[in-house]
Parts: sequence; C-alpha cells; structure tokens
Amino acid sequence: MRIRNDIAMASLTDVGCQRQDNQDYDLYWEPESPELFARKGRLAIVADGMGGHEGGQEASRIAAETVRDIYAAASEGGPQTWLNAGFDAAHTRILQYATEHPELHGMGTTCTAAALVGGALYYAHVGDSRLYLVRKHQISRLTHDHSYVGRLVENGAITAEQAESHPQRHILTAALGAGASISPDYPLRQTWLEKGDQLVLCTDGLWGQVSEEEIRSAVAAEPTIACNQLVTLAKERGGPDNITVQIIVVQAIVANG
Repeated sequence: MRIRNDIAMASLTDVGCQRQDNQDYDLYWEPESPELFARKGRLAIVADGMGGHEGGQEASRIAAETVRDIYAAASEGGPQTWLNAGFDAAHTRILQYATEHPELHGMGTTCTAAALVGGALYYAHVGDSRLYLVRKHQISRLTHDHSYVGRLVENGAITAEQAESHPQRHILTAALGAGASISPDYPLRQTWLEKGDQLVLCTDGLWGQVSEEEIRSAVAAEPTIACNQLVTLAKERGGPDNITVQIIVVQAIVANG
C-alpha cells in the first residue's frame, strides 16, 4: 500500500485495560494506480464489533473489508454512492454470516468510513463510532451517535454535554448486522477540505474517556504521537473498552483528474 505525501496519517488500536480481546477493526486503503487514485482517493474506516468475542471480531472485520472492497471495485456513480453501497453490502454479509453461524446470533458492528477524493470529503456512518474535523484549532463532530442517549439529545431531553457522561450512552439504536435494513448517515452537502485540516476517526473506547477538547489538543502533534497520546490517556482513565483511532492530516489538496 502506498500513502502519498499530500497527507500524514497514523492509526492505533488497543485492547484497553478491561477486555480480553479486541473487537475493533481499522483499515486504510488507497489505490496504487494514479488514474484510480484520481477517481477513488483514499479510504479510512473504523468499526467496533459487538456480540461476543468471535461475533464482534468477525462483524467489524466483515464490515470494514466489505466497504473497502465495494468502494474499490465500483465503477458507476461517485464516492458517496460507493460508500453507501458498501454499507448496504456489509449489512447483508454480516446477517448472512450470522445465519450460517447461529452461535453468533446478535453479532453486529458500528462503522464509520471517510473517503478523501481531491479536496472533497465523503463519509458514511452507522452506530456510535465518530468522525471529527479539526480546522484552525476548532473541533467539530461530523457524525451523530445512533444511540439511546443520542435520541435523548435530539428530542431535547438532555444536553449534548450531559450525553457525554450518561450511563446509557453506549446503548446503540442502529448497527450493521442489526435489523432488516440500515440507513447510514452521510453528508447532504459537499464537504470541502482545506490544507491543515485534521480528521479523527475513533471508536467509543476513545471518545468515552477523552474529551473533544483533549482530542483537539492532541492532534496538534504528529499523527503517530497524537494516536499514542490519546490511547494512553484513555487507558489511564480505566480503558474499559477497546480503543481505536485514526488521524489524517491534510498537507496539500490534490485536484481530481
């Protein structure tokens, strides 16, 4: 795999302090061919599996690899269409795998995927893993959590600040492999990147222990250092879940075509 020099990126996944296995999965892909790279750009994915040791591990792996494979192979349409198709296929494949392995009934996963093509950002999202954008030292969350507490915030029952420490904040209302169908979130308007932008993809094992302000502060460092700092901080606070983070820094904007 080649990583071109218009970005800097790093990722880190850790089992945490209280789990015996890691059900998170992270993936980065970009094509070797310059022609394909101009059309496809690069793809970053994080997924957080659920449903027991084997079920969670398989669900997150299937999700990330299926989204990548569908995105990489697609020819008609554009990046957002390819991402959405990847999520649909991943959902179907996880359901099929659970049918073939009934002992894994209940397996599922969150999934957050970001594609960077030229100066444009595309993403799709199900569950409570997150995508953040840090621009000019300001952090914004681009995804919203598909969770019980997320619904409480949307309904005005609690504030976003209260949600961050709510004891039921990890109860999901949507996941790949759960339910008959899924409707991934994706941006309704074009999102354009700028030189210096920092993207952070992470599972709840990170954001549940580390504040948005601490994420914003950490990514001022080089991505490998920032990943290590954030995972270390989450573990110092108990690390009750698996912890995964990917950081991408836009060093230059490469035009399409």
